[in-house]
Amino acid sequence: MKLLYFAWLRQKTGKSEELLVLPAEIGNVGALMAYLAARGGGYEAFADPARLRAAVNWEHAGFDVPVHDGDEVAFFPPVTGG
Repeated sequence: MKLLYFAWLRQKTGKSEELLVLPAEIGNVGALMAYLAARGGGYEAFADPARLRAAVNWEHAGFDVPVHDGDEVAFFPPVTGG
């Protein structure tokens, strides 16, 4: 699975992307976020889902959307205008 991090998530994790072998117990975006948050350090940003949005294979995705090995999952903050 390819993970992409945008905006302040890139700064927190220190990465713009990474490859992850998806653990068998991770079945959806929300579970993936919890798994990432448990890594600690800058990944603790994933512990607050209200501050994040996700896309799976270029489609906006809710936290209940399934994920699989081979997917591309992007995480980014909500877009605001002004």
